[in-house]
Amino acid sequence: MAEPTNQSFLNSERARSMAEVSHSPLQQHKISSRWLLKVLPWVDVTSGIYQINRSEKNAPIYCAAGHDEEHVLPQNAAIQELEPRQYDLNVTQTILRLHSRVVDLYNKPHDQTAEQIRLAVERLREQQEDEMINNPDFGLLSSACLSQRLKSANNRPTPDALDDLISRRRNTQFLFAHPRTIAAFGKECNQRGLIIQNIPLGDNLVPSWRGIPLLSCNKIPVKDDTSSIIAIRTGEDNEGVIGLRPATLPDQYDPGVNIRFMGINEQAIISYLINAYFSIAVLVPSALGILEDVEIGHQDDKCHPDEA
Repeated sequence: MAEPTNQSFLNSERARSMAEVSHSPLQQHKISSRWLLKVLPWVDVTSGIYQINRSEKNAPIYCAAGHDEEHVLPQNAAIQELEPRQYDLNVTQTILRLHSRVVDLYNKPHDQTAEQIRLAVERLREQQEDEMINNPDFGLLSSACLSQRLKSANNRPTPDALDDLISRRRNTQFLFAHPRTIAAFGKECNQRGLIIQNIPLGDNLVPSWRGIPLLSCNKIPVKDDTSSIIAIRTGEDNEGVIGLRPATLPDQYDPGVNIRFMGINEQAIISYLINAYFSIAVLVPSALGILEDVEIGHQDDKCHPDEA
């Protein structure tokens, strides 16, 4: 009886040609957690402009206390600033281009147009958070007043330095730092025998200090192994930091994002204009504080979680 050969049974290599391949959705590098966009309260702006009305600083309101004599009560009025700050909504934009042949023929198992739009919006959101941190006109790093810009005594991200930063405002709600800065702060805590507690935030567990979430943000610059830590109080009713976006948009895809069909050219290329409109506002100066020039030390080039 003849011995069976390699051709007498179906091996996995040959079977693969008859198998249906499962495909993942399209993946993209450098998508971060974008905590700033997630935790900010968003205010809908109806006209594209948001104005902050504050009372003047040379305008205190005096009160009288006691009931053993009849004093003449002080007379006051909250005087509004003469030139209130106005915020225009900023925009990040891109044009998405797809060949009609691709949309017609290669749309299974994933919708090519939907996947391309999803990743384009992800990229716009990354740029949006970067602008909200670094824009020289309205970004957080340029918006802090001088009295809220601090430096550590030894330029390191020590627990004492964070305590000082937190104490500069009532109800500090969030701290933001680059992942490398958070790692350096962890080392400072370890040297003192302190433990960074993880606390729930939404569906996640995040590091915290004094019960305040310490959130990673890879948009905060690192230059010459130094960086910054941002502390904020949030909310319009809380005289804090707020995000701004349009109330409604034509062809809206997400809050603050719309997609406009631009047509099909003579090469059968379909084009879409994708816009993200936004800004960020600090309602009173004490709502925002920054610990500047924090030395985080030289670290290797291994990828940190929010830099992947």
